[in-house]
Amino acid sequence: MDFIIAIIYIILFIIMMVFVFSIAMLKPFMSKKEMVLILGVGFFIGALGGAFFLSPIYSEVPEIATAVEKVIPGNEEVLYLDLSSATDINKLRDDLSKIEGFKSLEETGITVPLWSFNDKEYAFFNSSVPNMDSHFKNYYVNKSAGTIYVALDNYSSSQALKSIADWYRSNYAGPINYAQIHAKVVVSSSSYDQVKNLLLQKGIVASSVEGSVQNSIDNSNSSMISNTHFVLLCGGIGVIVSVLGLFFESFVVGKRRFNRFLHTKKKR
Repeated sequence: MDFIIAIIYIILFIIMMVFVFSIAMLKPFMSKKEMVLILGVGFFIGALGGAFFLSPIYSEVPEIATAVEKVIPGNEEVLYLDLSSATDINKLRDDLSKIEGFKSLEETGITVPLWSFNDKEYAFFNSSVPNMDSHFKNYYVNKSAGTIYVALDNYSSSQALKSIADWYRSNYAGPINYAQIHAKVVVSSSSYDQVKNLLLQKGIVASSVEGSVQNSIDNSNSSMISNTHFVLLCGGIGVIVSVLGLFFESFVVGKRRFNRFLHTKKKR
């Protein structure tokens, strides 16, 4: 939301509260039942103003909170991606490198989905993975899901997938139709929005994000109340303003009497 629009919304809410206060100051001309009605009107106008004017600003608090994190030098964001094996990693890296603040794109692992293994198949695949490629030292075979995960350590996903595909073809005489590439992108916090938008243009959404900006968003979201509660809170502010208006004259009179008492006491 534009800063000027936010200021205008806040001013409009204040004007609504001034209106509530002005109505409540008509207490000398009201009956007790009408005073209760004024409290109800104060709640309604406060909630209405909160819903239309303050709620849009409140919903953007997490984004406002991250603005500071984005400009602090040295802050970084780490985006974890799950990509199709059809993704051109080199092209993706080249496109990201054009963004100032991009630091690295690292392929961390691959997952090959096959089928749900029985005990014999599970034992076979579990013992066969290290023989597919000498680089396959850290791996996991998921029996129920029927997947093979291999961590990549200074090894490209294309090389790893070729090794698995060649082994599978020689043993099962068929191709591997799909695999998933896991990657980690490191960028400066100031470039986070640009990188996220570029990925979205390519149909890629990060599976998870870690870093200063994301921590700020998570902390803000965890501490914020729901929009419904926020609107009710604004209604409560309207009630408080109504009460202040109802008893404003009594407060002024009491203050004048107190000041007169102090003045008289000083003269004595």
